[in-house]
Amino acid sequence: QVQLVESGGRAVPSGYSLRLSCTASGRPIGDYATGWFRRAPRKEREFVASISRSAVITYGTNSMKGRFTIFRDDVQNTVYLQMSGLKPEDTAVYYCAQQESGMVWNKWGHGTQVTVSS
Repeated sequence: QVQLVESGGRAVPSGYSLRLSCTASGRPIGDYATGWFRRAPRKEREFVASISRSAVITYGTNSMKGRFTIFRDDVQNTVYLQMSGLKPEDTAVYYCAQQESGMVWNKWGHGTQVTVSS
């Protein structure tokens, strides 16, 4: 069964960097577009970044575009989210997802917690 597993989240002080990983099992991760999302306490889920099958990259906000980098390693079967200059407002559970059917993000991992202290 195909699974997406996130890792790399932890508690860090403001200004630090983290690299999150989304590893697929059961198929090549590059078969579908992969996206990163986050959900902060008491907030709606927010789109962070995505990379298409052809490696077209999209970021959710200008702030994310300036501090976050999404990239894919087909050998490791993993999509990474490199985050730098972390701020307390980046505190959230980060999820990766794939578009298995059309434009719907329908395959999700269980998330990894990122906590940024001020």
